[in-house]
Order: sequence, then C-alpha cells, then structure tokens
Amino acid sequence: CYLPPLRCPAVCRLDPYDGLPESYLIHGGRTPNNEISSSLYLLTMDSRGCNRKLTVRCKEKELVAEVPGARYGHTMSMVQSRGKTACVLFGGRSYMPAGERTTESWNSVVDCPSQVFLFDLEFGCSSAHTLPELHDGQSFHVALSREDCVYFIGGHSLTSDSRPPRLFRLRVELLQGSPLLSCETLDTGLSISSAIVTRTGPSHKYIILGGYQSDSQKRMECSTVIVDEKGIQFEPLEPPNWTPDIIHSRTWFGGSAGEGSILLG
Repeated sequence: CYLPPLRCPAVCRLDPYDGLPESYLIHGGRTPNNEISSSLYLLTMDSRGCNRKLTVRCKEKELVAEVPGARYGHTMSMVQSRGKTACVLFGGRSYMPAGERTTESWNSVVDCPSQVFLFDLEFGCSSAHTLPELHDGQSFHVALSREDCVYFIGGHSLTSDSRPPRLFRLRVELLQGSPLLSCETLDTGLSISSAIVTRTGPSHKYIILGGYQSDSQKRMECSTVIVDEKGIQFEPLEPPNWTPDIIHSRTWFGGSAGEGSILLG
C-alpha cells in the first residue's frame, strides 16, 4: 500500500462505525525539503493474518468545490450531527501567495486565512466558512471534538508572535442542504502551542502535555481536559518526573500512542 511521504501533517482518528475498523485521516504537512502538501489520505487496517502481521491500506481522497490549500500546523476533527458525520479542518500555515513572494521571502510562511473547512468523506464535497469570531490566523493549536462541537485551544499567531489563551467552541449543524456553523468565544483557554494530547478512555477525557508557552520556554505542566454535554473543563494534573534530557532539551515532540499513553521525544 502507498504511504504518504515523510512530513508533519494533521492527523484525525475515526472511531469504528457501521462495521468499519478504526481509521485515520492524514492531511497536508511540511516535508524535510520544505514542500507543503494539500493531499488527503485515509489510512485503515486491511487485515491481520494468521501470523499476526498487520496490513494497512492507505488511499488518497479527492476533495471538490472549496478545497483547503496546502498547509501544516492545522487540525482536523470529526463532528456528528443529525445522524451525519463530517470533518472540520481549521488553521495552519503555508507559504506566502505567489504574487507576494520575493527572492528574500521565497520560503517565508504566513498563517492561513482563518476559515473553517467542512467536508464529508463519502462524496468529498468541501465548503469554506468564515466566522467573525475567528478573525486571526491560528496554528499549532489543540482541537477536541464531541458530537457537533469542536473546541480550539491555544495556538500561535505569526502576526502578533504570541500564544494568547484562546478558546473557541465551534458548533456544526449538518442540516439538509447547507450546514450551519456558529462559533462562541470562551474565557478559560490555555496559552499553549504544539501540545501533545491523548485520550484516557471511552469518555471524552484527555490529557494535554508538553508544548510551548513561548519560543524559548517549554510548557512543563500537564492538564486534564473533560468535554461533556455541559461544555469543557480544565484541571491541573501533576506532571511526571521529567528526565534531565527532557528538562534541558531545547525542543520536544511526540504524539498519542493509544489511550492514556504518549510517545515523547
């Protein structure tokens, strides 16, 4: 099976449904050669043989209509409304538009326009939505979803070179015909970017670990996040005993390694 080239994309997990296995959406990303992609792939488990060898299948998905451009540092989330499912894509960075690039700024990146893209996986129809609450570019933020809501937490803005403690709740109603999107600004966000998130069980309970409070300051704290029918709640969590390598390193990276586990480098 074809696998997309090495890059740092947005990855979204699709829970098993209708007899289909767990799967993952992979979109965009920046390669080590500084190429930025706009491709979308669906990665699924194809079979598990008698020798326990796992076979995965990776298929490129085509989007039509208002298609999100090439980007990295963005998020994808799944929403469910009125018995239908859709994917929400938001944020990220890309190169300057071709007409604005000069020799000196050829590899300069900018925050993508603060549009929300909504697309379905069955037909690949994509639509772009502009909401007044989302007026600044946002990259390397955290996105958590439950049913018809997505919460955007933190993130870095190139325009202001800051990580304001932003928190937005996006609600998506998948009506017959055109979807209806609304956004609300909440006041209990985190000042954080490039954080690592893991889900700790079947309920919508997560741990946020790592990330950056500024370009020169890693975030050494941890937080528990609970998303329920009432909204979203943050609770401080005792961090692990960091090793000296982690404490003194300049950067760190990682990702969820399953429910309740994080792979950290």
